[in-house]
Amino acid sequence: MDARQLLDEAFGAALAAADPARVLPAALPEAPTGRTLVVGAGKAAAAMARALESAWPGPLEGLVVTRYGHGRPAAGPCERIEVVEAAHPVPDAAGREAARRILELARGLGSEDLLLCLISGGGSALLSLPAPGLDLADKQAVNKALLASGAAIGEMNCVRKHLSAIKGGRLAAAAHPARVVTLAISDVPDDDPATIGSGPTVGDPTSFADARAILRKYGIEPPEAVRRHLEEGAEETPKPDDPRLAGSRLELIARPQDALEAAAEVARSAGVTPLILGADIEGEAREVARVMAGIAKQVRRFGQPAAAPCLLLSGGETTVTLKGKGGGRGGRNAEFLLALAVALDGLDGVHALACDTDGIDGSEDNAGARLAPDSLARAAARGLDAKALLAANDAYGFFAGLDDLIVTGPTLTNVNDFRAILVT
Repeated sequence: MDARQLLDEAFGAALAAADPARVLPAALPEAPTGRTLVVGAGKAAAAMARALESAWPGPLEGLVVTRYGHGRPAAGPCERIEVVEAAHPVPDAAGREAARRILELARGLGSEDLLLCLISGGGSALLSLPAPGLDLADKQAVNKALLASGAAIGEMNCVRKHLSAIKGGRLAAAAHPARVVTLAISDVPDDDPATIGSGPTVGDPTSFADARAILRKYGIEPPEAVRRHLEEGAEETPKPDDPRLAGSRLELIARPQDALEAAAEVARSAGVTPLILGADIEGEAREVARVMAGIAKQVRRFGQPAAAPCLLLSGGETTVTLKGKGGGRGGRNAEFLLALAVALDGLDGVHALACDTDGIDGSEDNAGARLAPDSLARAAARGLDAKALLAANDAYGFFAGLDDLIVTGPTLTNVNDFRAILVT
């Protein structure tokens, strides 16, 4: 059994399980008697729009926004749905303008029309339309602070909703009385519809008070306009029982669990026992790594909770609190793997892979990285200090120095992180 090949095949199966071309057509709603307007946001938005164009039986039109570099699906460009690219994870003017146009399009619908909304991970930053009284710089400042704070994705999205003119159910409210159907690819813990892309078509159970509490929790001092906006709380987000949302429904077409189950089947076919440890794991990447290292050691030493060969699978979205002076290089998956390497300390028979399923781990060009039993030894031979690089949040530098980065380019889907630890 080739460990690297098995891990690569497991990751490939996970990505295929979330391919919009494979999962979207079966979920299409009934066509309306009026217009079909397609809008959307997220890293998979262009691929979802292309899959929709190929399968939809009648006329349609619309606009979706995706991350820079994610706008050209392998099947070819969209012909009827406009695709706009914008910045992620910190929003920019292109995302603001796309969100403004999407909101205006939705407001033009009537009771015989259908708003078909395509939402995937990354949609929150891409649909960046500031609430009245705020500007883009205000949102950018808060977003940067949240990204560096270690806040969980649900907490970040709570704040984003209360600084937005389109998130937290506001898009669906604007489309009333049209029928609203949202097809979503989940990248969030518990597959919470209100959290995917900050739920532009889903009633928001959180409040301005919750948003203020989150900023206090992480010691974030927002710009004065943001502080005033959150204190005044002039216009709450639509709540789940808002009558304007009565005609809105959401269907999940791909989940992190689906990706893990596809990877588990690869392991079974290779005679390896798969253990799915959780699709919704959160927490500091390095702390999660220590726990996973403990499980791998237990398998290796005692054959528990399964005998080797065993593939430990997990997903979710960990966080990284930046402590290094340089601001860090590498995302949460690379940091997870580097912390795992330190915790395992060269334990024989343990290989690992960790990647973001969107193809971009953090702000660099890699999806993630690979780890082998000899990684620490090879690093030491090249003058790479694993513990020092971990302290500096420079996991990218560690794995780049070993030529063990995984570079896929944009995958045009997103079911969050994929972690696989093979114990032989």
